[in-house]
Amino acid sequence: MGLPGGRHLMGGALHSAIRLLAGLALSLAAAGVLWIGLLKVFDVSSYVGKGPGDVWSYLVLDSDASGNRALIMGQLGQTLLDAGLGFTAGMLAAVAGACIFTLFRGVEQALMPMAMLLRSVPLVALAPMIILIFGRQEATVAAMGGIVVLFPALVTIMLGLRSASPAMLEVVQVYGGSRFDSFRKVALPSSAPAFFTALRVSIPGALTGALLAEWLATGQGIGYGIVSAVSRARYDQVWAGVVVVTLASILLYTLVSALETAVKRRSGT
Repeated sequence: MGLPGGRHLMGGALHSAIRLLAGLALSLAAAGVLWIGLLKVFDVSSYVGKGPGDVWSYLVLDSDASGNRALIMGQLGQTLLDAGLGFTAGMLAAVAGACIFTLFRGVEQALMPMAMLLRSVPLVALAPMIILIFGRQEATVAAMGGIVVLFPALVTIMLGLRSASPAMLEVVQVYGGSRFDSFRKVALPSSAPAFFTALRVSIPGALTGALLAEWLATGQGIGYGIVSAVSRARYDQVWAGVVVVTLASILLYTLVSALETAVKRRSGT
């Protein structure tokens, strides 16, 4: 009896994997077409505007391609580490804030304006203050990335927590459950889709925060590498860095989507 069900689950997993890979391929193809099209529409000089073929040559075909790859991948590793710091800091703050704001509306009214302020002030303007407070090390990277991630994730998770069925919340209360019991047994499970949406939205935000922190504070990673390459007119390196970090963002987004699909299948939703 278990074999047909197992085959069904495997078939569903295979179908989801194929769909995700097809979506990834379509996204990459669309990005490539848009890239080439914009270079042609705006008539960008070939000295400044590099196409997919130029980036491929820089990373694969040129005589010094191995050194180029080592440079770009080393910078990417640092950027991913920096993005991970900001992503973790921002998501932890967003989850904690969403839970507290949902349980205690008074706290939300007092603190939400501060979160909106962080969102409304450009990060470039806040950067000098952050650097003065935390220095130019990991704490600054976490703070700058966390600020970019915080507000969108906070709002998304709060909406998910408040999407719980009022009838289900009342059932818990009728059976003697507290407000915290209703939150734990009904609101938290119902917020799972919003949580994964927040994860997906936060990935490019975390990378953006990391790139800004590297440019303005740490002097490492792709963020600083791009600025340094522009100053030296190394436009092939600039485009390679942009392409690699963009691909990393798309792949991470796809991985989170795959994780969400697996969780939904496992929970039967």
